[in-house]
Amino acid sequence: MLYRKIQNSLSGMLYTVSLLTFSVLSSGCTGQNERKPDQATITVEAESFISNSGNISIVNEKKNVVSIQTHEDEAWLSYKINVPVSGRYSIRVFGKNGSTKEALCWIEDYIDNKDGRTYNVSGNLFFGNKDTQSFTQKDGTPLTASPHYLKLHVEKGTAVIDKVTFTLIREHKASPLVVYSKTAGKEWQLLWSDEFDGQGLPDSTKWTFDIGDWGWGNNELQYYTCNRVENARQENGNLVLEARKNDHGFSWSSARLTTRGKQSFLYGKIEFRAKVPVGRGSWAAGWLLGDQYIDEMSWPYCGEIDVLENVGYEIDPLTGNGKTHASIHCGAYYFKLRNQPTAITEVDNMSNAFHTYAMEWLPTGMTMFVDGRKYFDYHDTSSKLSWPFDKPQNLILNLAIGGGWGGTKGIDSTLTSQKMIVDYVRVYELK
Repeated sequence: MLYRKIQNSLSGMLYTVSLLTFSVLSSGCTGQNERKPDQATITVEAESFISNSGNISIVNEKKNVVSIQTHEDEAWLSYKINVPVSGRYSIRVFGKNGSTKEALCWIEDYIDNKDGRTYNVSGNLFFGNKDTQSFTQKDGTPLTASPHYLKLHVEKGTAVIDKVTFTLIREHKASPLVVYSKTAGKEWQLLWSDEFDGQGLPDSTKWTFDIGDWGWGNNELQYYTCNRVENARQENGNLVLEARKNDHGFSWSSARLTTRGKQSFLYGKIEFRAKVPVGRGSWAAGWLLGDQYIDEMSWPYCGEIDVLENVGYEIDPLTGNGKTHASIHCGAYYFKLRNQPTAITEVDNMSNAFHTYAMEWLPTGMTMFVDGRKYFDYHDTSSKLSWPFDKPQNLILNLAIGGGWGGTKGIDSTLTSQKMIVDYVRVYELK
């Protein structure tokens, strides 16, 4: 069981991690395999913690080097860092396993948040072999430019920690263009679309690749790659998102496409026409996320609209029949409050045939459909917390493996590839 205690007050002397040197990579697609060895980082020394759980001791490994050794199954060290640039970061924890049992670490951000939330921004980080000095790494963690109070948690073993580094691999970029849909007309007319009629990689004027394997707030297993046709490609008039097992150095590789940084959307009718994969462990989605999202503290206040969302274990492998889910997340309604508005409907042959998952989004509310059949309404525009949807949202397509929902019933060990196939994405306005 993960250790979820939230520290509301920090004791001890306040320590701010100094920014030694800093640089931004110019490439839009950087990550584990594109790291520059001379790239500067924000460095957190292990001994510079503000407070701790009491289950630690100081270990002098060599002259002028001090590491922290954690004991028992649950321990943590808290830090403050100053992040100078908003963006996606690679996190490395340097250290080693201090016992015969594998050591598990993870990093919690915003430990002083007022919502009582636990923000796991690294996913699980493991040290394997005993006494082997190394680092464990996750890519893609979103951090906004501000001071951050963090906890380094150690569980299920003993870890000797030397330092933690945070390296910017992509600077945050909000969408420079907002596509405004008219809402006062009588007929829906096409305003924007991607028909995926090209070849090779998706259209880079419309889509950005999200990158990394930090868990995406759900402890997902896949590494989202960038500009890799094995994971995202136009083929036969469709977009193919493919998750691949033991691929490219990762347990699972996959792709997540977003319009963030290209264009965002306000109102209109939005359609995702797709086939989704069947198989225990897959989690396919076509959805929207507020353009105001920068890091995990932005959510759910930026708003999230799930138009197409399903998990493979709910689909019958023989018939292809399954269920799709529509959900709204915002400050007034989300999982922590256990009140997010959700609807579920059955879809025939959803893994072998294309179906159209649609949302009509107006200033007065939104409605969800499958193949023109209405099954969900949301009309609470009473406050900013319940209706952040008067601000632009980005479109997202992704195929995840495992995680808090997709992995609820485990992952089928026989799966080696999963595909989400998208015929088109279209946005209409009322004219």
